[in-house]
Amino acid sequence: MFNQLGLIGCGLMGGSFALALKKAGLVKRVVGYSKSPSTVEKARRLGVIDVAAESALLAVSGSDIVLIAVPVSASESTFKAIRHLVDPGVLFMDVGSTKRDVVDAARRVLKERLPSFVPAHPIAGREVAGIEHADPMLYQGRKVILTPLAQTDPVLLQKAIDVWAAVGCQVLKMTPENHDAAFAAVSHLPHLLAFAYVNAMAQQPSGREFLSLAGPGFRDFTRIAASDPTIWRDILLSNREEVLKQSAAFRDSLEAMERQMRDWNGQELEQLIATASDARGRWSQQSSSRAGTPTQR
Repeated sequence: MFNQLGLIGCGLMGGSFALALKKAGLVKRVVGYSKSPSTVEKARRLGVIDVAAESALLAVSGSDIVLIAVPVSASESTFKAIRHLVDPGVLFMDVGSTKRDVVDAARRVLKERLPSFVPAHPIAGREVAGIEHADPMLYQGRKVILTPLAQTDPVLLQKAIDVWAAVGCQVLKMTPENHDAAFAAVSHLPHLLAFAYVNAMAQQPSGREFLSLAGPGFRDFTRIAASDPTIWRDILLSNREEVLKQSAAFRDSLEAMERQMRDWNGQELEQLIATASDARGRWSQQSSSRAGTPTQR
């Protein structure tokens, strides 16, 4: 049981974490801060937070657990705003979808206070943003990736593991570098492709007509193109090196298929399709055999 959660960033991810802690009976009080006063007031009115703080530092004051749920590009400025109250024994976590840049910012700013910070990435989310969409069940059955550092306090790391498990997550640990490489492949590139594809479709002279004929395949493939633009701008830029590596690998694969089409080589084209189909089938079987862990962000 925590006495107080300091929530910095009253949006979908942070609000859902606060509600999940409340639902599990793990926190007595939630103090929230957001740059937008109207957002903080809405969070209080919806019962996501109990007290509105006028600054990030005031949200941290008196808290024994702090969640930083801001865009990854705002991580460093947030660390600077709260570093004077990053005290030993208080658990600080983030929910950023990239980890290397967040960890680098924490190293620059927190310095000797770094042991209190446990970087985290819950693999959960929705295409809609905002505190009004906060859901105490958002993290149920999902994975959360922790990327602890050599300096991380092992007691606080265990607290982080326990609290995420208590809200229904399967907890995994990775290095920040391995995390960013993996999620460039399985999350960030798919979003990039979805954004590019929808733009390519919509910008054609007959794009509107084509879209009117789209069915379930288009809906499934492009679902993530409706994701929050600000969040995904930050993610793609902060992990650009790994995403560009994956984009190059995708281009090679696409060009191989285009080459078979240009050459009317149906046998090779079918083999490439079959290879992809088999790989997707194996992943689907493995995924369903584990305790329901759909991935989004």
